[in-house]
Amino acid sequence: MLVRRAQSAFDSVVAAGDLGFPLVRYNSPLPKSSAAKMSKLDQILVLDPPVDLKFKGPFTDVVTTNLKLKNPSDRKVCFKVKTTAPRRYCVRPNSGVIDPGATVIISVMLQPFDYDPNEKSKHKFMVQTIFAPSTASDMDSLWKEAKPDDLMDSKLRCVFELPSENDKVNDVEATKAAPVMNSAKSDSSASSVPLTASLDDPEMKKVMEKCKRLQNEMNKMADENRQLKDEGVRMRKVPRSDHMTSNSTSLLGREASTASLPSLLVVIAAIFIGFFLGKFIL
Repeated sequence: MLVRRAQSAFDSVVAAGDLGFPLVRYNSPLPKSSAAKMSKLDQILVLDPPVDLKFKGPFTDVVTTNLKLKNPSDRKVCFKVKTTAPRRYCVRPNSGVIDPGATVIISVMLQPFDYDPNEKSKHKFMVQTIFAPSTASDMDSLWKEAKPDDLMDSKLRCVFELPSENDKVNDVEATKAAPVMNSAKSDSSASSVPLTASLDDPEMKKVMEKCKRLQNEMNKMADENRQLKDEGVRMRKVPRSDHMTSNSTSLLGREASTASLPSLLVVIAAIFIGFFLGKFIL
C-alpha cells in the first residue's frame, strides 16, 4: 500500500512539473542545426528538362531525347547518370566532368519496343553529382569513396508520347523541304564564299592569277595544235598531187606508146612488102 501511494504521489508531482529540474523527452525533435547537417546538398547543376524526359514515338525504331546539364558554379562537377531500366536505354555520355560555366548535352536513346498506351511508364533516371576535388584522377574510386552527405542528385521521370496527326504532317513537310533548303544553302554558300574570299584573301588572288596563266597556256597549246593539224592536212594533200601528176604522165606515155605502135607496124609491114616484091620482081 505504501509503494502504491508513493508512486501515485510521484506521478502527481511529475504531472505538475514540481521536480525542480527540466524533464528530458527522448522523442523530442532535434535542433535545427543538427537536422541541417543530416540533409543532403541541393543539386548544383541546372537540368533541362528538369523533371520529365519525353520520348516521342513511334517506338518501332530508336528514339533519342537530349538532356542538358549546365554547371553555373565556379567549381568542376562530376556527374553520373543512372536508370531503373538499363537494358532499355543507352546513355552517351553516362558520366564525366563539367567545367565551371560549361554545358554538357547527354543523349538518351530508347530502344525499340511494343508500345501499349494503357501502360504507364515506370522508368526513371537519376543524375548524381559531386564536386570534383583538385586531385581527382580516378573517377571510379572517387564515386566509391564519396560520402553520402557530399552527393547531390536529381530524379527524372520518363514519359512516352505518340505523335499526333498534325505532327506527322509537319514531319513529312519538313523532310520534303529539307533537301531544298540544303541545296539552297549550299548554292548560296558556294556563290558567296568565292566572292568574299577573292576580295579579301590574297591567296585567292594568287590562285586566280595562276588560273589565268593556265588558261592562257591552254589557249596557246590549242593554237599550236590547230597549226599542226593544218600542216598535217597540207602535207597529206602534197603527195596526192604528185601522185596524180605521175599518174597523168604515165597515162600520157602509155597513150603515146599506144599511138606510136600502129605507125611502127605500118613501117615494118611496108619494109617486108618491099623486100618480098623486090625478090619476085628481080
